[in-house]
Amino acid sequence: MARPRKPLLSRERIVETASALVDSEGLEAVSTRRLAAELGVSGPSLYNHFRTKDEILEAVADAVSAQVDLSMFDQDDERDWRTALHDWAVSYRAALTAHPHTVPILARGPGRRPAGLRVADAVFGAMVRAGWPPAQATCIGALMRYFITGSALGSFALGFVDDETAYDPADYPHLGQAHLLAERQQKVDEGAFETGLRALLDGLAVQYETGAEKGSAAAEQ
Repeated sequence: MARPRKPLLSRERIVETASALVDSEGLEAVSTRRLAAELGVSGPSLYNHFRTKDEILEAVADAVSAQVDLSMFDQDDERDWRTALHDWAVSYRAALTAHPHTVPILARGPGRRPAGLRVADAVFGAMVRAGWPPAQATCIGALMRYFITGSALGSFALGFVDDETAYDPADYPHLGQAHLLAERQQKVDEGAFETGLRALLDGLAVQYETGAEKGSAAAEQ
């Protein structure tokens, strides 16, 4: 019998199948036995590509990081640092909200994941090129990760039930419209993210200008 033109199993197939399971059922759904059954192979064959289930989940999370747009950090891109951070944050959040079950892994940081490290490298490098001191550039990268992953961990709007009787005005005089939040989830959550992102960038812009002014004053002395 002729050998198949393509191997029955590959890292890409394993990650793709595991990603589908994570998206539909959560991280707990992934096991080597379940993956082997989904792929139509024997369990031990997975270990030719990944040593552990955790390695598979790390690769699934890294595949999400690979979806984040980094073009705004290219040296030939004309966007300033603030616009670049804004556009990257929007892209990053979009990737996370499309794959929310991977957020707990991504929130731990890039570790050894290649795509995650490329994201961290791009943000840090762009901030340093823009004139931020390396220590502050590191803090900006951390701050942005906290904000973006935090925004994707859950939905504020879905934290309220779609039942107007749940919020008695006698007890909660300011929550008369809270039961409407769930049906407006996307608008509320995206609006909150954009409001927070702009406030965050406004604050960074003030720090940036203050640092530039101090540097100019020191140079003149």
